[in-house]
Amino acid sequence: MNTANEQLGALLRAVRGAGDGGGGKGGHGAAGPGLPTGVIVGGVIALLIAWSVLSSFYTVQPEERAVIKRFGKVIGISDPGLHFKLPLGIDRVELVKTERVLKQEFGFRTISADGQRSEYSAEDRADESLMLSGDLNIIDVEWVVQYRIADPIKYLYNQRNPEGSLRDLSESVMRRAVGNRLGSDVLTTARVEIADLAREEIQQAMTQYDNGLHVVTVQLQDVVPPKAVQPAFNEVNESRQERERMINEATKQANQVIPKARGEANRTIAESEGYGIERVNAAKGETARFSSILSEYRAAPEVTRTRLYLEALNQALPKVGAVYVVQDGKTGPIPLLNLRDGKPVTVTEAAK
Repeated sequence: MNTANEQLGALLRAVRGAGDGGGGKGGHGAAGPGLPTGVIVGGVIALLIAWSVLSSFYTVQPEERAVIKRFGKVIGISDPGLHFKLPLGIDRVELVKTERVLKQEFGFRTISADGQRSEYSAEDRADESLMLSGDLNIIDVEWVVQYRIADPIKYLYNQRNPEGSLRDLSESVMRRAVGNRLGSDVLTTARVEIADLAREEIQQAMTQYDNGLHVVTVQLQDVVPPKAVQPAFNEVNESRQERERMINEATKQANQVIPKARGEANRTIAESEGYGIERVNAAKGETARFSSILSEYRAAPEVTRTRLYLEALNQALPKVGAVYVVQDGKTGPIPLLNLRDGKPVTVTEAAK
């Protein structure tokens, strides 16, 4: 299209030159060489037609959308590809990168990024990053807001400066989120919570503004105390990590010792219960045996006493080696009941 404009300009200059060639200085003199008027007009018309044809087509890249205006009124959106529009300024096209994720940086600036390494500006942007926590501690917060253009028409015409509104609102929301929390939480455990809350609040505001922007994510890049108190903060952080390590070790040891102790306790309880049951059953057996002997004793006391005596001897004598039975005033053999084999023996035999 630029080539056609250049050609049209050259043709117009040639037409003006041809008109000036009809007379010399002061309107006198011989006429210079010039093109016929019909040729000039035809050339102009041809160039106008060529310029109109070339300016009637436009290309939309894959990451773009095109907003079409006819006489200043929006008539539609074009998808990626080659499209036709009315020439001579009747239709105008504005390309918007709707598929690209854009970002705004706070507290730092990226100079260049080649996909592997990023180079950052050394300029200090404390006016953006320094903020107060809920316990009045100063914290240096650097963060990134990633967004994309979801509606190109709203982005172009509903608000004059949507990126500026996004930037101002992001800074306000982040300062409020940090100011509602303790400094120790902001520096350690509350970073993800703050980022999620900030994204939700920023998106709600963008929806209310109806400016066509969609917030993809909010990321806290670097959250540190000011450089003046950095050494003290590092010491506190190391102490906190040491405390967590000791707690974890104690918990690990407790998880090992307590189950073992519980197992030993359960085993001891089970053994005690088994021993108790055994003793109770033995006592019940002794009670039943004693009750049986008592009934027999009541029926025949002498016989029962003799039987009990003999049973006691039967249990005791096998554990004794030699047995001697002596009766006062007698030298003859004494009949004995051999408790070993059940045959009567004399005193001499029993002594063997």
